[in-house]
Amino acid sequence: MDRRKFSEEFKLEAVKLVRERGVSIAQAARDLGLHPTVLTRWVKAHAADPVTPFPGHGQKKPEQLEIERLRREVAKLKAERDILKKAAAYFAKESM
Repeated sequence: MDRRKFSEEFKLEAVKLVRERGVSIAQAARDLGLHPTVLTRWVKAHAADPVTPFPGHGQKKPEQLEIERLRREVAKLKAERDILKKAAAYFAKESM
């Protein structure tokens, strides 16, 4: 059985149904043919980030991309620091 995929517009309308029109999550889920847990996750995602709540399949939010870039940069800087430490220790031994 394949997973159902929903468009961003559908998700936003479902969230709007719950948040703006005051329909309960259980009732909205029944009306839309969804499991209440799915709709609950959509409502929470929208509450956490109203600008880009549903980035899409395989897509990452801009914040996640920035975190990954910064982690790569930190790893590179640590490697450079370790090389400099080893070089400093080598030259300190050599000058004695």
